[in-house]
Amino acid sequence: MTYPDPKRVRSNRLTLRLDDYEHGLVLALANYQGEQLSTLLRELVMREAQQVVALTHEPSLDRRAA
Repeated sequence: MTYPDPKRVRSNRLTLRLDDYEHGLVLALANYQGEQLSTLLRELVMREAQQVVALTHEPSLDRRAA
């Protein structure tokens, strides 16, 4: 199977270490939302990354609008 954009294939693997309490929390959240744990964690990481980028670039966006 070929993909329109091969770079969109999720083949990069990361290791995340959590203690029992952290793992229990994110596992409970994934179960509550009916999602796989890895899917939930990827969405949380990407949402946070987008917010950080938006906060970092916010002043430059204000200057362009003026």
